[in-house]
Amino acid sequence: MLNAEEWGIVALSLKVSACAMLGALPLAFALAYLLARGRFPGRILLDALIHLPLVVPPVVTGWLLLLAFGANGPAGRWLERAFGVTLMFRWTGAALAAAIMALPLMVRAMRLSIEAVDRKLEGAARTLGAGPWRTFLTVTLPLSIPGILAGLVLGFARSIGEFGATITFVSNIPGETRTLPLAIYAALQMPDGDAMVTRLALISVSLSLAALVASEWLARRSGHGRGGHVL
Repeated sequence: MLNAEEWGIVALSLKVSACAMLGALPLAFALAYLLARGRFPGRILLDALIHLPLVVPPVVTGWLLLLAFGANGPAGRWLERAFGVTLMFRWTGAALAAAIMALPLMVRAMRLSIEAVDRKLEGAARTLGAGPWRTFLTVTLPLSIPGILAGLVLGFARSIGEFGATITFVSNIPGETRTLPLAIYAALQMPDGDAMVTRLALISVSLSLAALVASEWLARRSGHGRGGHVL
């Protein structure tokens, strides 16, 4: 059984991951649609930049976030002056780090779903008088929803396990930024922390496994019976 402190860590992790996914959703879908349907110079470079967090060390991503959103960073100064918002050492900063790290996986799942939409169906809607926006809202978007949900769930699984960028950007503060991976790391430094590590690790594995299974199931649905998957 988890104690009160551990339940708080689980609740904070779920809050951070949920907010990260909701915040990243519009950008992820816009980028996925642009890559799936757009033909423009620099498309390969944009694709590479989106997937960069998957290949660079997470600590580098956290350092870049620190430079941009720290107290002396351009984005950090602007947010504080315009809205009085500070991301440093706050759970919102942890959500931002989780969103950045999960964005490539979200974009990939959504892009595959959009590419799987039969263009003939969109053409049929156009011949029946539907404009571009109506075609998008009534044909493209509904058929892409399983992939969008798969991207959200896959991103949630990634954000649950986010460690390097988070600890670099917002540190490891109990009750504020100490999510499941950071709590496991802190417990490993304690002489009597083995039991806590075991409990939190089991919770982390269970949440991530459930999210991955759900994501794969949704991705296969978006593949229209062709065995589509994102892993």
